[in-house]
Amino acid sequence: MVIDYGKIIFGDVDSSDYGIYISGEGVYNAPERVVEFIEVPGRNGSIAMDQGRYENISITYPAMYLGKDQEEFREKLSDFRNAILSQKGYQRLEDSYHPDEYRMGVYASGLEVTKVFRKMRGGEFELTFNCKPQRYLISGDTVQTLTASGTITNPTAFASAPLLRIYGTGSATVNGVTLTISAADTYTDIDCELMEAYKGSVSRNSFLSLSGVDFPVLSPGENTITLGSGI
Repeated sequence: MVIDYGKIIFGDVDSSDYGIYISGEGVYNAPERVVEFIEVPGRNGSIAMDQGRYENISITYPAMYLGKDQEEFREKLSDFRNAILSQKGYQRLEDSYHPDEYRMGVYASGLEVTKVFRKMRGGEFELTFNCKPQRYLISGDTVQTLTASGTITNPTAFASAPLLRIYGTGSATVNGVTLTISAADTYTDIDCELMEAYKGSVSRNSFLSLSGVDFPVLSPGENTITLGSGI
């Protein structure tokens, strides 16, 4: 029997709305870091070439439902199956075991009941998601606004690729990387993870230039942001 009941929210699907609850023994694993090991003839050991990235990670939630009768079980499971299978591509995945965090995942399995109990009133099954390696802080969704040069704190132990919204025309420098907007508009969004500049659905890559080859990241701790004239 599944114990330690919790819930997930995947996209716009909340498992508790269907009376389906999950356990969390599979949600604490870490993603695999991509490292290539190279053997050199005549040399002891291997050379480790760190690729600076992590693989996607598979997250599996044991789940269960228990209803008043077989018909309710069948209907609730069908409704939940249709809802979760309709979520396409990467969606936000939250669970009650990590109330301050979320992942971005794709539902990667069907839905097969592995155990039926209580006179066909309920059953157990697994929900498996293929997730990006990052965990995102829910607090990171809160907009931080700078109207003058200042600092922003990254409270994690990892570098973070920020989403920046720059108002005006001119330059802003984030941790030594200068971003220059060359065409006037209300604002330009710069997604440092996707390495794209846009406003709504319109690309503004042609109006963005960088002082180097890489987009800026926020290092652990305090990060300096300098706003130039017009920004």
